[in-house]
Amino acid sequence: MSTYPDAPGHRNVDTSIASAGALAPKLGRLQRLAQGAIRDAGLDGLTADELAASLEMDRWSIQPRTSELKRKGLIRDSGQRRPNCTGKLAIVWVAA
Repeated sequence: MSTYPDAPGHRNVDTSIASAGALAPKLGRLQRLAQGAIRDAGLDGLTADELAASLEMDRWSIQPRTSELKRKGLIRDSGQRRPNCTGKLAIVWVAA
């Protein structure tokens, strides 16, 4: 059985576990899409909101992929920050 970051994380709550189980078959594809978009953005990088918008996907489906990709060493925090949709500063991710 795969474990995080090769399997979706959850909070040990039944609804969270169910969501992780439903996402599991799509995880590799979503991670590859996210990694590719971040790589294609070059040194400009992408915030989670920008990543979701570029992939035309829901932020809540894509943002967790950044944590997984970071854990795998495939992307890194650029040190830059840009405002997200709430106006708060967000990490700008770049390829590792």
